[in-house]
Amino acid sequence: MDTRLLSIYLNDHLAGSRAGLELARRSLRSNEGSELGDDLSRIVRQIEEDRETLEELMELAGVRRASVKEGGAWLVERLGRLKMNGRIVGYSPLSRLEELEGLRLGIEGKRSLWTNLSEVRSEVEAWEDVDFASLIARAEGQIELLEKHRVETVRRAFLQPTAA
Repeated sequence: MDTRLLSIYLNDHLAGSRAGLELARRSLRSNEGSELGDDLSRIVRQIEEDRETLEELMELAGVRRASVKEGGAWLVERLGRLKMNGRIVGYSPLSRLEELEGLRLGIEGKRSLWTNLSEVRSEVEAWEDVDFASLIARAEGQIELLEKHRVETVRRAFLQPTAA
């Protein structure tokens, strides 16, 4: 097994999980007190747990964390907040839609991570007992939770008049 490439791959996903967690927390703050907020609260907790699992897998495989990548992911997520959302200041229905899309993309990436690691688990002895099927199923559940809100969000963003 090429541990150098595995290290790069795992650190890329750890950095991505940092950006995803920041995005999920921001979206949760903007949607507290709603059904979406309740679902985002669950997703935030699960992303935190998934990050811990990834960190444990990295440690078990002898992979060091690349702090620079995580810092870069944090910065990219912050810069992503500067994009236009149809309002001069504040949160808009387009903000919500783009957050849901971003979270879904990140979770799709995480599902792919768990699937790929499952394929090579026999090469990392310490991973033999890892329940990758449950991790994959949890990612799929997160995608379903987000999808539940997508239709309403897209209709609100594009079909209801908004004030500038």
